[in-house]
Amino acid sequence: MTVLANQGDVVRERRAVARPERRPFTPGTHLWDDVGLITFSLTAGSAFLLQTMHPTVGTVVAEHSTFRTDAMGRAQRSIASVMTWIYGGEEALAEADRLRVMHKTLNSTDEHGTAHHALASGPWAWIILTAPYAYISTSTYFARRPYTRADAEAVYAEVVQLMRNLYVAEKEIPQTYGEYLERFDQIIDETLVAHPTAFAFLDTLEVVPPPLNLPRLLHPLWRAAAHYPGRVQRFVTVGTLPERARAKLGIAWTPADERRLRALGWVIARVVPLLPERLRYFPIAFRARRAAREQHRLSELLVHRPM
Repeated sequence: MTVLANQGDVVRERRAVARPERRPFTPGTHLWDDVGLITFSLTAGSAFLLQTMHPTVGTVVAEHSTFRTDAMGRAQRSIASVMTWIYGGEEALAEADRLRVMHKTLNSTDEHGTAHHALASGPWAWIILTAPYAYISTSTYFARRPYTRADAEAVYAEVVQLMRNLYVAEKEIPQTYGEYLERFDQIIDETLVAHPTAFAFLDTLEVVPPPLNLPRLLHPLWRAAAHYPGRVQRFVTVGTLPERARAKLGIAWTPADERRLRALGWVIARVVPLLPERLRYFPIAFRARRAAREQHRLSELLVHRPM
């Protein structure tokens, strides 16, 4: 009995080691300062495109996602979820729980009869493994001061915590930024494919479907208004995609395209910092940052109050 009890203690200790603490993000981190910026939306497209190139993600998204019929609504929900991961406090962990429950039943079978499960550890990890690439691409193209290698390593260390908050299996988490770069390249080379869902997503960027609640009478006006922004978003999405991923999709990207993207990024990098914070950040991020500052001021007052 004593031996069995000791073995039980060992198992519990191993489980404790295998499940690092989940904890919300707080001010003072790179993700707190950068993820909520409106420029996040520019590279979110390339992250989602990379995700849909994964055979499992592409198959499940094709069957269960509303990106074809409700592109705007899906984008708004996705951005709100990501903002909650970083700025939601304890609600961030509740959001991770909600996503796990929501994806538990999202399973599909492809045309070859292969079953795909949304919560399989590799595909689930790939969703978050695209995040560091997207954040660093945002810095590279749309920030006045791109991340240094040290910055990128710090960002990745924070994303490791994000992956743990979102229940990514520990075996799927590269432990260092260098290991992450190797894993990222390996997945692009050995796992990603030119999935039909990836091309369908690019099509929705080119021709953004009207919001579901928009009266049909206004659909022509929507199409006219959304045409140019859609083309720009598609251009940025393709341009911020890794070159080897573009090659797999058979999409051309010329030196002239790269210069145009760099010029666009140069303008955005100088205009966005001039905006008021409430316009520079998405609403959830802005309110969380303001609330954090107010809480800090209150704490300072309490510490120095007359006694």
